[in-house]
Amino acid sequence: MEKSTTEKLRIDKYLWSIRIFKTRSLATDACDAGRVKMNEQSLKPSKSVNVGDIYDIRTSDRIWKIKVTGLLLSRKAYSEAVNFYEDLTPPEEKGVEKALPASFYTGKRLSKVGRPTKKQRRGWDDIMDEL
Repeated sequence: MEKSTTEKLRIDKYLWSIRIFKTRSLATDACDAGRVKMNEQSLKPSKSVNVGDIYDIRTSDRIWKIKVTGLLLSRKAYSEAVNFYEDLTPPEEKGVEKALPASFYTGKRLSKVGRPTKKQRRGWDDIMDEL
């Protein structure tokens, strides 16, 4: 549902509703930590959003620069939420993802490291039974 122009919408609620942040409290914390800016100035979570505003947002995954094209009252599906902002992020910053470690974890343990094998465990069980 789109808001009328007379109603006010908080920046933390707007960022949550357009799915930049997973929860509203994360959006509030980002505002409090100075990761949401407008004209190089940090914003409070209660700042009102207006159509045409441009915000710089730093999340754990990437850096966003968005322009507000509409006010969204409640959280919607991502496919609908993207219609309420324009992503102005430069292409070089869109590619900034979490860095992967040099060798990623495949889910398999190295041989003879970590948990004992069944044979080793049975051997230890025999020793413990004798005590």
